[in-house]
Amino acid sequence: MSAGGFYPRLSPFKTGLACRCPRCGRGRIFSGFLKIAETCPVCGLDLGGEDAGDGPAVFIILFMGALVVLLALLTEAWFSPPYWVHMVLWGPLVLIGSLLLMRPFKGIMVALQYRHKAGEGGGRLG
Repeated sequence: MSAGGFYPRLSPFKTGLACRCPRCGRGRIFSGFLKIAETCPVCGLDLGGEDAGDGPAVFIILFMGALVVLLALLTEAWFSPPYWVHMVLWGPLVLIGSLLLMRPFKGIMVALQYRHKAGEGGGRLG
């Protein structure tokens, strides 16, 4: 499809979770672990200046914090393990969970910005 062609309206959550282009749904939006590609390799959408900012990190902090506190409280109430078990369990869970969630959450933020034409300066994308 050309840059001016018709593109179906795709779910920002599906394309974001799959880390795919928010316009065509096929091209990859990341060129590194968290680096946004300059353009979509399939449809040519300009993603060069796109930045999700701290939004994904904030959502991950809130989500992982609530999850770990809940799991730690339940573990303490049910099993009463020594404190070193809590240190061994929850630190790696927070680190690994945060790293695994960062790409999909950033992809969702980029897709939502595309959907709502919310680029830097009030409407760069789309």
